[in-house]
Amino acid sequence: MKRVHHDLRAWQDAMTLVTDIYRATAAFPREEAYVLASQMRRAAISVPCNIAEGLARAGRKELLRYLTIARGSLSELETQLQIACNLGYLSNQHELNMRIDQVFGLVGGLIKSVRKRGAVPR
Repeated sequence: MKRVHHDLRAWQDAMTLVTDIYRATAAFPREEAYVLASQMRRAAISVPCNIAEGLARAGRKELLRYLTIARGSLSELETQLQIACNLGYLSNQHELNMRIDQVFGLVGGLIKSVRKRGAVPR
């Protein structure tokens, strides 16, 4: 069954970001598997999950709450990405940062649209 969030570019790109983060963190040192890699994966997963959950809820206020949580997870992920780069674990930081920025902009646009129109996308 197709859900409303499947058609949203923000959700689609967030799903791609999750895949990118999983691939990037797979090469982390073994001792980071349960620390930084795990944190980055959880933050990335949180983004499309919160978009989907917000759209499944009844009402604009709840949608906005979940979209702001998704945006917060993106900021958390960006910080973790910087830490991973500082530690020398990643070489493709630029690509991942661009993907994070893209999703951040899409989620921000969705928040702005919901606030302005007062309607939940369906």
